[in-house]
Amino acid sequence: MAELTPMMQQYMQTKKEYPDCILFYRLGDFYEMFFDDALTASKELEITLTGKNCGLKERAPMCGVPYHAVDGYLNRLVSKGYKVAICEQLEDPAAAKGIVKRDVVRIVTPGTNLDTQALDETKNNYIMCIAYASDHYGVSVADVSTGEYMVTEIENSEKLFDEIYKFMPSELICNEAFYMSGMDFELLKEKLGITVYSLDSWYFDDAVCERVLKEHFHAGTIEGLGLTDYDCGVIAAGALMQYLVETQKRDLSHISHLTIYASGKYMLLDSSTRRNLELCETLRDKQKRGSLLWVLDKTKTAMGARTLRKYIEQPLIDKSAIEKRLDAVDELVKNAISREEIREYLSPVYDLERLVCRITYQSANPRDLIAFQSSLAMLPHIKYILNDMQTPLLKELNEELDTLGDLCKLVSATPNLTGKTGWQSWKQKNVKRPVSRTCVLNITKYSAIIWKLPIHSKIWCRIITQENRRLPMQSAISYQN
Repeated sequence: MAELTPMMQQYMQTKKEYPDCILFYRLGDFYEMFFDDALTASKELEITLTGKNCGLKERAPMCGVPYHAVDGYLNRLVSKGYKVAICEQLEDPAAAKGIVKRDVVRIVTPGTNLDTQALDETKNNYIMCIAYASDHYGVSVADVSTGEYMVTEIENSEKLFDEIYKFMPSELICNEAFYMSGMDFELLKEKLGITVYSLDSWYFDDAVCERVLKEHFHAGTIEGLGLTDYDCGVIAAGALMQYLVETQKRDLSHISHLTIYASGKYMLLDSSTRRNLELCETLRDKQKRGSLLWVLDKTKTAMGARTLRKYIEQPLIDKSAIEKRLDAVDELVKNAISREEIREYLSPVYDLERLVCRITYQSANPRDLIAFQSSLAMLPHIKYILNDMQTPLLKELNEELDTLGDLCKLVSATPNLTGKTGWQSWKQKNVKRPVSRTCVLNITKYSAIIWKLPIHSKIWCRIITQENRRLPMQSAISYQN
């Protein structure tokens, strides 16, 4: 370590903290990889492998990708099962004294990838955690992109495999006991495409898991979350939440509810039955086209498509629940005018679940917030039609539906919420104190409220000159304290 250059010493120190990840190390306009990471990335991404003087006798293997095109390369690595740690510069290189401060701001894994280009909007991107103890399995499942978070317990390995096949998570994390239990992980990895990681034992410590859950949901006791009889479930849910906190390194407030479900509430369909019935994909081509889901899916929104998939993959067995759902369908079938009006109002609704996630992650752009506003504007019309519905399920939906009128007005009133060209040069005015997080330039007051930034509604001033008028929009900027 003493022979390395100061910059490479910083790199090696960061890499030591994340040995199981490929480290994307920000240097100027590139994310660079060194040593074994460079060898792996150059092979998987098919990019040029070069070298860099690092203070040792031999040059360090090096490769890199441009920061503005990082998402495509990142998705290719993650889709192949790799974890990628994003190490960013935390200060302006021009103002820094000595080595620029850098730190990992996020770890991207198959189950926590939020890039819309990598996700199928009609499917959930689940991550599953399994805690095994004394022939008993605690199972927790989450979709970071939508905020879903569930927990249950399962008695035997056969039912556990069926549960894995039902959710088809892209990533599975587990304790060491489960990893050594004899489960066919090659089947999970090769045939189902599930990436499996074994976590350190401290993730599954009872006290740690209970503390993490209580802190996240602001609960005084585990009993307050309804987990009194779910000892293994608490461990699985707590370990999963701890893993998400460790990898995402940011606010997870959009995960606001933990759903406790019983696998016996739904029809038990083993993996062979699901395949042969071709519920969501065909037996030969593994494609949606030709499956039962393909025939039934006339949904208008991404959220509806994911819900329909869940209904097909998890058939109800309770008679009253089935009749309640069928009564709602029957009313909509008989009331064709109202049904078509609802479909018309649902057409412009974007994927609100994933939009809220991007806003929470502070990665929303002006287009996202315009989509958010236009989607909210449809809610009062939908609620007005639901007011005339008589079946219990549709009445419940109407009562639970909040039109969020105040929020919609706030977004609508935000100035300059359009992404036009020619907005390259800006200057900051009337700022009482500098902004300390990345924020979108042409969103002012609304972004301040959502992201809790110290920013006022008349901060940004557009300056157009003959030289910059044809330049593309610069969508985001960082100001450091």
